[in-house]
Amino acid sequence: MNTGTTAERTGPDGVTDWSLRSAAQDDVEPIAELRAVVMRADLERLGRYDEVRVRQRFRDAFSPGETWVVEAEGAFAGCVTFRPAEYGRYLEHLYLAPHVQGRGLGSAVLASLLRRSDAEGAVVRLIVLQGSAARRLYERHGFTVESEDAVDVWMVRQPGAVRPPAA
Repeated sequence: MNTGTTAERTGPDGVTDWSLRSAAQDDVEPIAELRAVVMRADLERLGRYDEVRVRQRFRDAFSPGETWVVEAEGAFAGCVTFRPAEYGRYLEHLYLAPHVQGRGLGSAVLASLLRRSDAEGAVVRLIVLQGSAARRLYERHGFTVESEDAVDVWMVRQPGAVRPPAA
């Protein structure tokens, strides 16, 4: 993946400038903390929040070579991991700081990654928590439910998929 990918978004509330940079080992703690903040409400709702475990799970899985830091307007704004998988690509750890959520940044970052996977002809899979608002973002970008249980929803996106028309 190219580092330094930038995009512009216009609008009264939009993030005007953002970029992705390769993660470094020094990024693990700020990202683990962000994960704890943004996942807390969903994990508490599901009865699964643990103050230590939420951070440690990220530390244990952190792969700097497959993780990118999202910077918006010159500051740390989030991260995303987009790694090769047997079937194509696996998307995980897409976390954005609360102050940039709802401003189109998540959609812009996701669209950038999906353009790459589409060019590769790669299927993309992810897991999202039941009831998470992020599910709507993924559905808007062509992801569909593969399976689900009481906690997780497994989603898949075929290359070039677009959101199905509303019924």
